Amino acid sequence: MTGFEPFDVQHGPYEPESWLGPPAQPPLYDIAFKLRCNPRVMWPLEAKVLRTDGSVAEYIKEIRSNFLTCRYAPFSSEAAMLGYLLGGDSQVTFSNIGIKGNWKLNMHLQFPDRDHRTSDHKRKIPEGKVYPADFRCHHLLFKLKVL
Repeated sequence: MTGFEPFDVQHGPYEPESWLGPPAQPPLYDIAFKLRCNPRVMWPLEAKVLRTDGSVAEYIKEIRSNFLTCRYAPFSSEAAMLGYLLGGDSQVTFSNIGIKGNWKLNMHLQFPDRDHRTSDHKRKIPEGKVYPADFRCHHLLFKLKVL
């Protein structure tokens, strides 16, 4: 990074917009790109460990429960899920995410050789809020070798 980017990268930033007040804690992202001119706007990345190419239930739950309800990324129309794949095949994992999530996963045209897909969704906007309803989730898989 050059230092002139319009964003900062932060590890573990809170999402104050979705905070329900005491005694609850606000949602906490794994990583987020935070817009410098408006720090309320964050492009979050959430990560899940996938033990096998079929263990995608928690990954899908994260998207449905948090991103599609606007609990995460309320001011952003995109965000990303990272899957750390410990065993299995990334193509089978993408297939399982699509089937079990009931989503169409598309190749990212700019990165055809990367384990990167996108899915497009309509979010449920909380009453009285003005958030982007159209939402794109980026899915990136990283194959890890367990020693």
